[in-house]
Amino acid sequence: MKSKDHKPCILALSDGTIAHGTAIGKIGTTGGELCFNTSMTGYQEIFTDPSYYGQMMMMTYPHIGNYGTMSRDDEARSVMIAGLIVRSFSEEFSNPMADGSLQEYLAENNVIGISGVDTRKLVHHIRDEGVMNAVISSEILDEDELVKKAKNWPSMVGLELATKVTRKEAQTIPSEGPFKLAVFDYGVKKSILDNFVKRGCTLRVFPAEADLEAVKSWGADGYFFSNGPGDPNSSADYGLPMIEYAKSTGKPLFGICLGHQLMALSEGIAVKKMFVGHRGCQSAGDE
Repeated sequence: MKSKDHKPCILALSDGTIAHGTAIGKIGTTGGELCFNTSMTGYQEIFTDPSYYGQMMMMTYPHIGNYGTMSRDDEARSVMIAGLIVRSFSEEFSNPMADGSLQEYLAENNVIGISGVDTRKLVHHIRDEGVMNAVISSEILDEDELVKKAKNWPSMVGLELATKVTRKEAQTIPSEGPFKLAVFDYGVKKSILDNFVKRGCTLRVFPAEADLEAVKSWGADGYFFSNGPGDPNSSADYGLPMIEYAKSTGKPLFGICLGHQLMALSEGIAVKKMFVGHRGCQSAGDE
């Protein structure tokens, strides 16, 4: 889809804020919690990060799409974001290693997006007003109707989402090193697994709702609790028993994002949603 074919598109926030732009990706309507990422590169890795499952991703860096997409950069089996908001969308790409354009990638993965939005202005807005839901539509152009949809979109608070992005069965990933690491997949990124293997860890990657006896029988040298989406309080029923077992072994354990939050809960530390979560290339996920 070239720019001359772009349809008008509207972004509506639940507080009534409206932004007009042009459609990118698939034509349609989508919604979710509006978040932002300040990374200058790595947009494909962001879009496929399971920690962003069901969220609307707003990129603060103005030029998105200029190096196309490559299948090797996917962090998961599919795109995880619910929608995309950018300022300047590049339909042409200059990367000779790319598999195709970002427009083709978004359309193939049924991602609805909007371009031509002052994303940095909107980031300032939600920093002042707090996290909120939003709706993108390139088929409904009634502003009042879209604001109503945004207000009625389900809140992320209390949602259990890790079981929607986890693997169905445990998987062993071999390495040439001496270590055995048990990985609990709440939405683990491929690059994390790759880095463990490079460091000599043979992995047994368990689904979110893992069987405790199967974990014990693996005989791990350490335990890793991964990143993932949703409210950690709603993942406690299946997450905390595994963390308590890992602590009882006296072996090393660590977590990122949702996994780290579950570890905090296991120590009696309350976990609550941030007013606004900042996400960037150094962030493991704040909410």
